[in-house]
Amino acid sequence: MASNQTDSTQPLNGNLLIKLLAFTLILSSMSATMFNIVLPEIRTDYELSVAQVSWVSTAYLLIYAVGSVLYGKLLDRYQAKNLITFGLLVFASGSLLGLLAGSYAFVLMARILQAVGAAVIPALAMLIPVRYFPPERRGHALGISATGLALGNAIGPIVSSLLVSFVHWRWLFAIPLLILITLPYYRKYLNTERRAGGYIDWLGGALLAGTVALLLLAITQGNWWLGAGSVLLFLSFLWRIRTAADPFVSRILMRDRIYLTGLMIAALVMSVSYALPFLTPQLLSEINQLEAGWVGFVMVPGACVSAYLGRKVGKLADSRGNSFVYHTASLLLFSCFLLLSLFVGSPAVLIGFIFTLGNVGQMFMQIALSNTISRSIPKDQVGVGMGLMTLCNFLAGAVSTGIYGKIMDQGAEVSWIPWHSNGASYVFSNLYLVLALIHIGILILYRSVFVSRKKGEPAAPMISRHR
Repeated sequence: MASNQTDSTQPLNGNLLIKLLAFTLILSSMSATMFNIVLPEIRTDYELSVAQVSWVSTAYLLIYAVGSVLYGKLLDRYQAKNLITFGLLVFASGSLLGLLAGSYAFVLMARILQAVGAAVIPALAMLIPVRYFPPERRGHALGISATGLALGNAIGPIVSSLLVSFVHWRWLFAIPLLILITLPYYRKYLNTERRAGGYIDWLGGALLAGTVALLLLAITQGNWWLGAGSVLLFLSFLWRIRTAADPFVSRILMRDRIYLTGLMIAALVMSVSYALPFLTPQLLSEINQLEAGWVGFVMVPGACVSAYLGRKVGKLADSRGNSFVYHTASLLLFSCFLLLSLFVGSPAVLIGFIFTLGNVGQMFMQIALSNTISRSIPKDQVGVGMGLMTLCNFLAGAVSTGIYGKIMDQGAEVSWIPWHSNGASYVFSNLYLVLALIHIGILILYRSVFVSRKKGEPAAPMISRHR
């Protein structure tokens, strides 16, 4: 009887939870980005070096990236309502500590606590669409969550700039406290089904966490020894998967060619997509000579349009299929990078329009890949499987921005687009052109794996085998 009640209320709960999740994603994405704007003020207040103050963002990124996959594994074993309760309370505790902080040590500790708690949100954001929506409606759910994420990214810098113009930057910690409003509703609408619990391969989880932490530190610190340590821990993690009776990541999942190819495509797409938010502000500042405030103004419309289209794209994925959405996304992103390469140095309004094309393409791509990959994961591995996708996206972004920074430092002697005459624009134009061509290669890979099978949904039989 209890299971029948759960089944009958699942669609209603899913519709309520996905809207609640969108609001949660708005607040969490705002919290992740708001502090980037006030790093110079934090540095001045506490007389810090650039390297020291950067830990406000670096520490958050490290813990958030590792925590997303750890929470994903826990969500496969324990009740979601208990984990989200723990995560949101820790997140709020960190926010309260930051609001009251009187020293840099407390500010850093506050950001660490925020990250420990907030890391449950991306895991939940992947779990709710998969667990509460059937495959034919999953795109709709992913579209709503993508809308929340895009909206948070759009208004985060604006709210941060407005708030610090009136009050001290520590008041930025007050905004995430609003997330506590959602907690009673998560407690009410998340299912109370019994989860398996039991043994978790904490050694395997620790090896994975260490691999990610050392890799991110190696990138941010430019330390090859840390990179070597990351490789050693990763090899140990693979050995653990082969030898453990019940490894942190199941051997079935790691042997699934479709799932692994999907992860690789998602990581490649994310590494290319990170060029937009990383390179475009530098382009507008160095080539168009815009001040920081105007740079943000040019980029905000792209996030707003993405937020507006999120639900429509999700429904499009359900009605036309993931393959159609992916091809549309690929066309938008290819066009964006090609146009940026051709029209570097054009008025900021045109650059903003081209950036909007890319931003919308990213959102299309996120929905298509999340929807496709989720269908290739066994039901009892959804949490860790989607958590690994989130983790790969984080790592791809961190590695790619480091590479782009090195390329920008080296510059370019010539432009591959003959009509560019400003030497400072050569490196931007050449890099955007390479990224456009990479998207063609990624599209070919996607078609070879997914489109050659039935509507790009190859793993439906696999899911049924593991239920």
